[in-house]
Amino acid sequence: MASRLTERAQEVAKEDFDHAKVLINDAARSGSYLYPIKGIFYFISHPDLWKPLRSKLLPYLGLYSGVLGSLFFLTYLPQLAVMAFVSGPFAVVTTALLILNESATITTIISRNYLLQDAILDTFDGTLVAKNSTQVVAEGRELKARGDSIQRLGKALKRPFSRFSVKELVRYVMYLPLNFIPVVGTVAFILFRGRSRGDAVHDRYFQLKGWAPPRRSKWLKDHKGSYTSFGTVATLLEMVPVASILFSFTNTVGAALWAADIEAKESEMAGGTAPGLREAAKKAE
Repeated sequence: MASRLTERAQEVAKEDFDHAKVLINDAARSGSYLYPIKGIFYFISHPDLWKPLRSKLLPYLGLYSGVLGSLFFLTYLPQLAVMAFVSGPFAVVTTALLILNESATITTIISRNYLLQDAILDTFDGTLVAKNSTQVVAEGRELKARGDSIQRLGKALKRPFSRFSVKELVRYVMYLPLNFIPVVGTVAFILFRGRSRGDAVHDRYFQLKGWAPPRRSKWLKDHKGSYTSFGTVATLLEMVPVASILFSFTNTVGAALWAADIEAKESEMAGGTAPGLREAAKKAE
């Protein structure tokens, strides 16, 4: 009996290792984990993309301060009591860090679904315009002939970003206790959040392309490693207290840069190739 369990455990471990290796190879080939970093530098070097952020900065800081103050007042002592069992004398520091993480995450969830929704949309579309992907953007909004990448954005004809997701909140609450496990639990929490974050980074791009849900799901499944690695880096950046709003916008820029590169590769592949042959080539890969 014991030998069977050991063999079964080894098989499961091997399957998980092989699966993880595939995901890592996918992420490494795509370089997706670099796009959040590229987004920072691109954002800094293109002041026209700062406009949506500037318009929401003060309301966001007010929201963040309210969430942070409420969590410290209501949850610090209860969480300190729990952390004392796993962190010992370091519980005071680890509890404070945990609350900073919680406040940044909760603020991000709320702000992205309400306060920052239009600004994030403009930043994504504006970055695509700056990267000369105007044909894609034109599928979802009116574009003006003159101005910088933000000034050219007209009325949005399609809005992909959904309002507050109960599922997202439930998933966050489910994974939150992992932070009570030192190191390993926090890493697992970040990876789970990264996978969820990654699945949503190209919602706008998929909508502009007119992809149906089955095609979106297949694309995300085929590139799970790439999107998980992007989402993990993005999550780490957005966990930084106060600066999380800045990284929300730079991550959006990074996602748009990635989408622009995907679009450019697709255009190169499409040159002189019939749609039917392209589909056959994709299936053969």
